[in-house]
Amino acid sequence: MSHSTPATIEDVARIAEVSIATVSRAIHNPEKVANSTRLKVNQAIAITGYTTNAMARSLRLGRSNMILVVAPDIGDPNFSNILVGLENEARAHGYGILIGHTQNDAQRGLEYLKFLNSNQAAGLILFTGILPFGHQTMTARLPPSVGVFEPVFNGGIPYVGVDDIAGARKAVDLLIAEGHTRIAFIGDSRTRLAYGRRRMGYEAGLDAAGISPDLRIVLEGDGTIESGRLAIEQLFMRDTLPTAFMCVNDQTALGIMLGLIARGYDIPRDFSITGFDDVPQAVFMQPSLTTIRQPRTLIGRHAMALLLDLLGGGEPPESEILLVPDLVVRNSVSVPSRQWLKR
Repeated sequence: MSHSTPATIEDVARIAEVSIATVSRAIHNPEKVANSTRLKVNQAIAITGYTTNAMARSLRLGRSNMILVVAPDIGDPNFSNILVGLENEARAHGYGILIGHTQNDAQRGLEYLKFLNSNQAAGLILFTGILPFGHQTMTARLPPSVGVFEPVFNGGIPYVGVDDIAGARKAVDLLIAEGHTRIAFIGDSRTRLAYGRRRMGYEAGLDAAGISPDLRIVLEGDGTIESGRLAIEQLFMRDTLPTAFMCVNDQTALGIMLGLIARGYDIPRDFSITGFDDVPQAVFMQPSLTTIRQPRTLIGRHAMALLLDLLGGGEPPESEILLVPDLVVRNSVSVPSRQWLKR
């Protein structure tokens, strides 16, 4: 096949040995096509270089049908599931996705905004929770933008995410119902709004149960495994220990578990632990982690639907769109150990 002639849908059908209608269905409604057929079609697309994507259409139309997704860490277990929701909704409406990976570097975030300035992207989905400083000089007015995963600190742009306060409240209420009164909150943050909200849920639950502020222990953290381990080191330097740990996310909870197990403690016999997010690894931890499940794919779908509505001239919502998370009970929580109750 000549490289100067663009591949056609007929070329794909011939190589995949299926009908043109099947190729079209495999592209636009993949869930309605058998896995084996979809694989054959995808391989044929790769071989021929057939371009069905939104970028090709946007070149013909003279406008961009691409959405820029800016994320600080594509290795974050939450990212891929939210991306699935974003991409499925975008594809259903003829849009494609460009991913800008900032690796937590604000300067990279600024560089990716050039896509918006040069009309290579029509809108922005922001995972970072912060608009890169300096964006005002680059884009006098940002194009339609939506924040996900982390409320946007300085942007005033609409946000679609989980109800962090309600989720944290479910976790602390479970610990209180099991009989815990000395509950430590690990992962407070002044710069990450989601973490601050999870602490608000923790405080609200303890207030409602009439638990004295004297029994509360709050430690800062950045949501990493290492911050959980560090919290254990700090706590064991104190005289008083909690009976339960309410962690700002599952990574922190894993760090807490590793720190306690390294000291010879049994979970949940000696300490109870809850996480937040329900990352895929949570079910494989030892013991499996009781946590709060974020409806990640649904968040992605809602965020993209909102962005597409804004692109069509719709008005931004007056308040954030917050989805209610579920409590997932596994094996890391039990009643307080007798040795702590005696103290």
